[in-house]
Amino acid sequence: MSCHNETCCDHDKPKAAPTQPASAYFLTDEKPRPVRVTLSVLVDNEVGALARVVALFSGRGYNIESLTVGETDHQKHTSRITIVTSGTPQIIAQIKAQLGRLIPVRRVVDLSVDKPGVEREMALVKVSGSGEQRAEMLRLSNVFRAHVIDITHTSFTFELTGSPTKIDAFVDLMIPLGLVELSRTGVVAIGRGDETT
Repeated sequence: MSCHNETCCDHDKPKAAPTQPASAYFLTDEKPRPVRVTLSVLVDNEVGALARVVALFSGRGYNIESLTVGETDHQKHTSRITIVTSGTPQIIAQIKAQLGRLIPVRRVVDLSVDKPGVEREMALVKVSGSGEQRAEMLRLSNVFRAHVIDITHTSFTFELTGSPTKIDAFVDLMIPLGLVELSRTGVVAIGRGDETT
């Protein structure tokens, strides 16, 4: 039986091709990945300047992975705060904008993006062991160019300077040998080249 009404059935209309699942090669991760940045913040050396910067981070739930502060110019009364933090690019942009609006802040430079920089950290690493362990500790300290700054019959204290990843690697190797204690300064950084940061 044929149908005479065009609107009642779809016998003559072409059928749509079945949909295929998307290829795994074209899948994208929609969620932005966190990035680690080092911020150099030049501030007026006055009472409460550091407290305001830290309050900005804690009040908005931003994490500070490393924080160092030191006076950079006695005559101009300025200090440099070096902050290592991580977050999505949008959060990092918010942090930089909010830091720039604080009263004691003179300049904010992202040494990971705006101006490439050099980072260093210093650590004191105390280890304890005897016999072959002590010999292995000394061999590793030579590889990492760590200096022995204290020695007893059962322990060494090493001073190590370098990038945070270098210090992490040294500490990881010392854990099974008898790591006792660790103290780190936090990251200090400065921009490359002849311009100020």
